[in-house]
Amino acid sequence: MATDIIFDPSTDIKSLEPRGIFGRWLDEAKNASGFTATAMSLATVSRNGTPDVRMVLLQAVSDGGLVFFTNLKSAKGQHLQINSSAAACFHWPVKGQQVRLRGPVECVTDNYADDYFANRPRGAQIGAHASAQSAPIPGRATLEARLRELDKQFVSGPVPRPEHWTGLRLIPDEIEFWEDGSNRLHDRLLFTRKAEDDGWTAQRLSP
Repeated sequence: MATDIIFDPSTDIKSLEPRGIFGRWLDEAKNASGFTATAMSLATVSRNGTPDVRMVLLQAVSDGGLVFFTNLKSAKGQHLQINSSAAACFHWPVKGQQVRLRGPVECVTDNYADDYFANRPRGAQIGAHASAQSAPIPGRATLEARLRELDKQFVSGPVPRPEHWTGLRLIPDEIEFWEDGSNRLHDRLLFTRKAEDDGWTAQRLSP
């Protein structure tokens, strides 16, 4: 049976605010043990319409969107420059919950990306310069040699953020909450952003 109040028959789903629900579910998942609650699958589409998916880490929820950081030369970075729409999914098996989101993706400001990059461990900063993400390499030794070379290059000061490394923000137009139910009768609520304002429509879906 569903345990979250949003699925209670007495709840007026039209009064619910999905971004607040997502924040609460995420916080509860972080407090549970056994998994990385901020891991999400991110789906994009290539120029020829081929879908692709990978795991990324949610780093922040800001300005109404989900922020993650990446190399813009990566497959996902290239895909999103062609088609800025993406889908994300969080699955928290310990809680029997899942959240799916879809919407456009935009770049964060340079200042936002700079501030985040400046607080990363130095090794991760250098790694962002060393890796031509998704490009073939002869072996790991090539990558480690490049890391050592860059470590010497930046020895006298802070490591600057590469121009191709930045944050992306997925601003959801749709948010679906799913919770495990008995007899495979799972609970689902879909929220869709209204075109005319910042409100949402809500509807219960069949499992």
